[in-house]
Amino acid sequence: MNEQALSLRLKQVSRYIQPNARLADIGSDHAYLPVALMLKGSIEYAVAGEVVKGPYLSACQQVEKNQLTDKIVVRLANGLSAIQPTDEIDTITICGMGGSLIRQILTEGSHHLIGNERLILQPNVGEATLRDWLNQNDYAILAEEILEENQKIYEIIVAEKQTLTTKLNEKELFFGPFLMQGKNAVFIKKWQREYQQIKKVLKQLQQAQNQPLEKIATLKTQLDWIKELLGDEII
Repeated sequence: MNEQALSLRLKQVSRYIQPNARLADIGSDHAYLPVALMLKGSIEYAVAGEVVKGPYLSACQQVEKNQLTDKIVVRLANGLSAIQPTDEIDTITICGMGGSLIRQILTEGSHHLIGNERLILQPNVGEATLRDWLNQNDYAILAEEILEENQKIYEIIVAEKQTLTTKLNEKELFFGPFLMQGKNAVFIKKWQREYQQIKKVLKQLQQAQNQPLEKIATLKTQLDWIKELLGDEII
């Protein structure tokens, strides 16, 4: 992957960035996403935020190499603190992290959010806890996508703040409101795997000397949800 050839997951993320956006890419690593979009003329301005010095320096080199220092600002900063009011950011991407970490970044940096930003989030795991944060903070999920790349399954969640939002129920938080409606091949593959993994964990807990009854009940409910949704696709 480089600024000319993004990974499939970042290509799909880029589809949800609106033309002429002012982008903050948090955890930007090599700044491949903002550089690629700027080279195509798709965005107007970008901040590449990185908390680790090595990736920060790599992002600086990437931006300088492509002569984009006047259009992309690279900042060494923790989470959303990379954003300054003068940036006038309207789109935030946070990709390639666990859902719990993305949730933490959004929670700790919430004072940097004006409320009109589009959030494009690509958690590697822990999608439900991220949807729960969006749900609690009045963000409506506008789109979702699930894809497989290099034998790993990724989800993309696109959300915007709305004054009147329909709250997601527990199943929608668990599966994703759009993904559970579409049930494409990758979705089915993911939940077939999850079903077997949950069964394995449940068996271990049931064999424990002190059984965590609440956790066992939760896992049983999740197995029922997956069986109900997948039906004959369960293996």
